Amino acid sequence: MAKNTEITTTNNAGFLALKNCNLSDTLNEELAGLTVSFDRIKIPSGGGTVFEILGDNPDEPETVKEFSAVILYQHALNAYYKNEYTGGSNPPDCGSYDGFVGEGTPSGQCRSCPLNQYGSGKNGAKACKNRRRLYLLREGDVFPMMLSLPTGSLKGFTRYLTRVVTRYGSSNAVVTRFTLKKASSTAGIGYSQAQFSVDRPLTEDEYALIAAMAEQVKALSQTVGYDNESETITVNVNPETGEVMEPLA
Repeated sequence: MAKNTEITTTNNAGFLALKNCNLSDTLNEELAGLTVSFDRIKIPSGGGTVFEILGDNPDEPETVKEFSAVILYQHALNAYYKNEYTGGSNPPDCGSYDGFVGEGTPSGQCRSCPLNQYGSGKNGAKACKNRRRLYLLREGDVFPMMLSLPTGSLKGFTRYLTRVVTRYGSSNAVVTRFTLKKASSTAGIGYSQAQFSVDRPLTEDEYALIAAMAEQVKALSQTVGYDNESETITVNVNPETGEVMEPLA
């Protein structure tokens, strides 16, 4: 059962704790032969306004109304399933990691694909689900978490990114505050919509450390496959070489 808290707590060391941390070295040297998981920050369904975040006890995740983190890296994630998706880690029939080109069946340009148009799916939605995968680092942590933004949150996220990039130059130059509000689709279906605001800009020393980790996370993101959005994502490490391997799915 999740325990309720108003906000997450952070370590006073802040992002300067990354000074002696190298994510790639940790994965290659300490976790060889193991499956490394990026824990998920979960958005509820049906209009809920609290996030679920794994804490020290994985059996008792925290539910929080807001949290703050740096967006280390983020990218599009499109997925089309010919048959209705029922869970599990099966790869989609067609998927895209950049939102531009799909691989699989039917494949091709995402923008002009009939399955990527509103009305091609249930209740006027798209048959191809558009999401945004965010790799986030909370203050005091040294290992990123993942947040998968659903379609209903993408418009607001785009507006937020535009403001941040225009003013600060990069989305990972600031600490972002995440909250949720209840919204409704044109069909009257309630859903949870993520909201974004700038908590604070990073200091020069913090940004240098964050930028270095962002490059490592960007490289690791290429090894993360499609998976059940309600579960953790795993990255496989070769037991013989210690190198991060491509996903099996």
